[in-house]
Amino acid sequence: MWSEFWENPIVDTAARFSVVVLCSILFLAIFELVTKYNNWEEIKKGNFSVAMATGGKIFGIANIFRYSIEHNDSLLQSVGWGMIGFILLLIGYFIFEFLTPTFRIDDEIANDNRAVGLIAMVISIGLSFVIGANII
Repeated sequence: MWSEFWENPIVDTAARFSVVVLCSILFLAIFELVTKYNNWEEIKKGNFSVAMATGGKIFGIANIFRYSIEHNDSLLQSVGWGMIGFILLLIGYFIFEFLTPTFRIDDEIANDNRAVGLIAMVISIGLSFVIGANII
């Protein structure tokens, strides 16, 4: 009986959805720790650059999990690949900071530099497709 319950597509979808939401919250909290600004406080103040950068991170995380779910049958494998993908996305964030030695990405985004916010968003989204394409 339990195997039929867990194999039900609705139950499987609900389980994957719940786990991905929890992982997304955890991963966004980690991003919050590595940035100098408070994402949600800045968004509340109307900082469009922070909203774009955060939106890119949310999209990136979700897109990585999309690939992970699509290519893995078990929830545990999906979460594992999602975590690996998130680590790669986080590394991409640090590389972006490293490649701009003339200014600090976090400072520019905190100061609502929309050009930097847009680039940060596109980098997160673009990397999520590259990372996702490599998930097996």
